[in-house]
Amino acid sequence: MKMEAVSKESESDWGDLTRELLINILSRLSVEDRWRGTKVVCKSWFSAFKEPSLHSVFDLDPLFDSPLESTRWWTPGFEAKIDSMLLSVVEWTQSSLTQIRIRHCSDRSLALVSQRCPNIEVLSIRSCPRVTDDSISRIALSCKKLRELDISYCYEITHESMMLIGKNCPDLKVLKRNFMNWLDPSQHQGIVPNEYLNACPQDGDDEAVAIANSMHGLEHLEIRFSKLSAKGLNSISQGCPNLEFLDLSGCANLTSRDIVNASSSFVHLKEIKKPNFYIPRSVFHTERYGHWSLYDERFQTDIFRI
Repeated sequence: MKMEAVSKESESDWGDLTRELLINILSRLSVEDRWRGTKVVCKSWFSAFKEPSLHSVFDLDPLFDSPLESTRWWTPGFEAKIDSMLLSVVEWTQSSLTQIRIRHCSDRSLALVSQRCPNIEVLSIRSCPRVTDDSISRIALSCKKLRELDISYCYEITHESMMLIGKNCPDLKVLKRNFMNWLDPSQHQGIVPNEYLNACPQDGDDEAVAIANSMHGLEHLEIRFSKLSAKGLNSISQGCPNLEFLDLSGCANLTSRDIVNASSSFVHLKEIKKPNFYIPRSVFHTERYGHWSLYDERFQTDIFRI
């Protein structure tokens, strides 16, 4: 009986903590721990959980980083959960949100981001099959403080909204526009829907020209497995003179000569990752490439448990 009394008294003490102290405690927890436990403790904890300062950075990326990804992440139901989380955070932050790093969201939640989050500086939305030009165009027109954008593996985004981003976000320094390994899609098969694997954008040069014509201040550019050609790379070399880092891994349409010719224009370039394989022209259009195991950064996700 005494132990039960102590337990009840302890619970009462936790619920009676001041808001300031609760916020201090919650700020020390991981995103996962905050979302799993604090909302169900009591009203005062849930109220503290919604404190805008706790959500100025909304980063779910660590929860996806593992050698294995889940088929569940590519379902509409999981996407709806991610959207719900992001919508809640946007509602609570009252324009204080500056960084968003998530995956598998949709236009539904990003539309509200464009309305409520004008101070966003970092937007990372990898692997979002239902993010389209509609929401990215709204982001471009409303979130003009963007300095880092990751739209890797988002195949419904085109060069048109990328052009808008470049023109309306003059502080943009980092762009990550990577694609899945279309040379050897076996690592994604059975997890990523086949129709999505087969939908890799073909307009690599159009995207390169959009980048070159609108993102003159870029310092970091990743376009792994892009289908751009020497024409597109030359456009980037002329339009993005401040590039310090360039990742061309898996860009199978480029030759060593193409890269050497373009590199002379990158006067500030400190590091370039080149395609790390050789494709004989005679076999370039064959169906399968059994030997493509040489690229060094795989698309990584893990078992999401929130």
